[in-house]
Amino acid sequence: MITTKLEWEELAECNKAMGDKTRLRMLALLKTEDLCVCELVEILGMTQPAVSQHMRKLKNVKLVKERRQGQWVIYSLDGERLPYFRSVVDSLPDLSHEIKALKASGKKVVCE
Repeated sequence: MITTKLEWEELAECNKAMGDKTRLRMLALLKTEDLCVCELVEILGMTQPAVSQHMRKLKNVKLVKERRQGQWVIYSLDGERLPYFRSVVDSLPDLSHEIKALKASGKKVVCE
């Protein structure tokens, strides 16, 4: 239950972050599996700085989290603090075919 002004502001920021079609697509991709920045660059056809900027916005509102594996930055879904986040993610389209295409092209990185 949201009770404070700060909680309302955080909720508004989360919804603003999800109000972008590219970031929604990123969340849909991460619904399938954790992905490296370079994989998102390839799938989305964007530059690394552009992908990183979108991911930073999602990370700032705690919808995604990152972990480092050597030189790689791997992103995964977070957002469990929002009671409706799981239903939002579940409502996103299944983009697993895009990840399968990445693997088929040999561009799926084994970030280890």
